Amino acid sequence: MSTDGWVRDILRCPACASELRDGTRPDGAPELVCTGEACALAYPVRDGVPVLLIDEAYPAAGTV
Repeated sequence: MSTDGWVRDILRCPACASELRDGTRPDGAPELVCTGEACALAYPVRDGVPVLLIDEAYPAAGTV
């Protein structure tokens, strides 16, 4: 997923306000992953749009 620099600077995890990094699900789908150790949620990216809803989040790979 490519995002404009200024957008990337303001995106934060809605659950804990930590920064988000680009990630990829095992099936190849893009996601945004919270960098907060206590939170560690991942958010799907659908059609290039990050879905930053806590109800849509899931545990990031390797944090279960």
